[in-house]
Amino acid sequence: MKINSSPNYKDLLLKDLKKYIEPVFADWCGQILNICKGRYAQDDILLGVRAPKLRTLAKKYAKLVNLKETEKLLQDKIHELRFIALVILSEKYKKSDNKFKSKIAKLYLRNYKYINNWDLVDMSAPHISGHYWHNNELDKFWEFSKSGHLWKERIAMLSTFCFIRQNRFSETLKLAEMFLNHKHDLMRKAAGWMLREVGKRDKKALLSFLDKHAGIMPPIMLRYSIEKLPEEQRKFYLEKSSHDS
Repeated sequence: MKINSSPNYKDLLLKDLKKYIEPVFADWCGQILNICKGRYAQDDILLGVRAPKLRTLAKKYAKLVNLKETEKLLQDKIHELRFIALVILSEKYKKSDNKFKSKIAKLYLRNYKYINNWDLVDMSAPHISGHYWHNNELDKFWEFSKSGHLWKERIAMLSTFCFIRQNRFSETLKLAEMFLNHKHDLMRKAAGWMLREVGKRDKKALLSFLDKHAGIMPPIMLRYSIEKLPEEQRKFYLEKSSHDS
């Protein structure tokens, strides 16, 4: 099967997706992803297809769609189409040479406004922008970090997951410090999660951060960051937070 035009591949993909729609799952997932009236993703469309099925379809269509077609999928209102597009981009990125990696990363970053939910960011940023920034200049990384735009900031924060896996922690610690006063729970959770990942590899680095900031850390960020520490240490930092609040 060869797909040459946008209507064909999108129609075929939607036809495949409709086989796996679960209305009850769609209702539950819509609440989790804020794809409902009055929430940040209220204008998106959610069909209600589980991630394993989306990944299976992405594997199938990765062989059929080029970058231009994948970018159109990424810009669609349907959440599942954007998820599939990001899986495809992640897989293409992993298998490409440096020149094509750069092309994919630039496509990814210019389409940040379509990567507009925590699941879309979390499953793609470490593998695309994270790897790209880890191996290239960080100008765009800091631009995203300081943008004041929720999804740009989460992309930057989650990109450091790639850095962490290479035992590179300075950017993660810097961003966590920058986001101490962030108003959105999605960023507080992301910062705490990445701090926890730092602590798995360098407990001393995490404890140093906590010793300095635990008293002013948002509770959700603190709880995420100390999740893997021994119980006594968790209690110590929670008490430090309550005493200093």
